[in-house]
Amino acid sequence: MSGVGKTVCVTGASGFVASNLVKLLLQRGYSVKASVRSPNNTAKTEHLLKLEGAKERLHLFKADILDDGSFDSAVDGCDGVFHTASPFFTSVTDPQTELIEPALKGTLNVLSSCSKASSVKRVVVTSSLASVAYNARPKTPEVVIDETWFSDPNYCKEMKLWYALSKTLAEEAAWKFAEEKGMDLVTINPAMVNGPLLQPTLNTSAELISQLLNGSETYPNSSLPWVNVKDVANAHIQAFEIPSANGRYCLVESVVHYSEMVEILRKLYPTRQLPQKCADDKPLAPVFQVSKEKTKSLGIDYVPLEQSIKETVESLMEKNLLNV
Repeated sequence: MSGVGKTVCVTGASGFVASNLVKLLLQRGYSVKASVRSPNNTAKTEHLLKLEGAKERLHLFKADILDDGSFDSAVDGCDGVFHTASPFFTSVTDPQTELIEPALKGTLNVLSSCSKASSVKRVVVTSSLASVAYNARPKTPEVVIDETWFSDPNYCKEMKLWYALSKTLAEEAAWKFAEEKGMDLVTINPAMVNGPLLQPTLNTSAELISQLLNGSETYPNSSLPWVNVKDVANAHIQAFEIPSANGRYCLVESVVHYSEMVEILRKLYPTRQLPQKCADDKPLAPVFQVSKEKTKSLGIDYVPLEQSIKETVESLMEKNLLNV
């Protein structure tokens, strides 16, 4: 119960990662000021209000990441702030409006509110491996990506990697702002996140797994890094609580090709109809490595991928988000 007597703010609290973070914070005794766009929309907030400790120590705040100053009251009096609010989806028609502006302006809005609150000791921003790994450097089995890597905005634009661009620009802006204001900032850079869903709706990373189970005939020819949402939530709190925590932390349990994901699903659910072949005849996209060296200092003991996939699927079944 390390958080007893402390108050923290979590932005975008109804989302996949944020909901799990709120759950863990409450379990550890923190009081949580959680920002959501519509506190009265029970479909979006009910899962938070049901959490253990929510009745006593969870306070919902209305705030929009695009509205200047809308986080002032949410962060006022907080010991720490976790900024997780940022849209994540793969299909976009207007990248600037749908992804880039909310990520970039939202981050600066929240940090601006934090800079006005003298109580805030440290800010932990949920960035992404998307702001680390996307550049012209090759990614092959012997390559090890670590926290010194940065995604290249020009490369992201060229490849139309709009989500990666949004997270890269937002993280760059966050570090610049923190340096100018002398703010204690840490970023958590998770891979694709799986594990149990608390929110009632399908999030982007869980959707990738659900597509494999929902009658898709092929699987994509790509390799993805994965990490369990419980490890991501834990890393955020450790990054806030450990005084020596600093800089960026890449969170990846393993990097696998989609073909390996399908094999794990086949082993776990032998009666499900799963894709039999790759979407193209090209050589399989190579896997790569992501260093776990720095995250050791946060004491993260990663949930193995197979267990994470099982937790994701069971959660999808429980919430009726899979075709029967």
